[in-house]
Amino acid sequence: MNKEQAQKFAEEWVHAWNSHDLELILSHYDDEFEMSSPAITRLIGEPTGILKGKKAVGNYWAGALEKFPDLKFTLLHTLQGANSVALVYEGVLGLSNEVFYFGDNGKVIKAYAHYDL
Repeated sequence: MNKEQAQKFAEEWVHAWNSHDLELILSHYDDEFEMSSPAITRLIGEPTGILKGKKAVGNYWAGALEKFPDLKFTLLHTLQGANSVALVYEGVLGLSNEVFYFGDNGKVIKAYAHYDL
């Protein structure tokens, strides 16, 4: 992952979320991806904070988009890893950091969200 690829992903990801287009958001993810977030526990009560699969995460995100109709992310910084990207952004939960790991197909296979809750 180079700097240009990381920045392109970041911009497309933020645009997808700010458009509130769930299909566009989900297009970045592998069908079997895993999402880890303390917001999962907070918003739907899943004690592990982990959801697996595009369908389960899509249902969770559909609820989040409904709950936060004014949801908007402001990208603050992008960092690239060997096969990952970390985004620092401001969102409905305040300052946020999300790390995305990519599979061989170029789609996100794991994502870890961090918030100052």
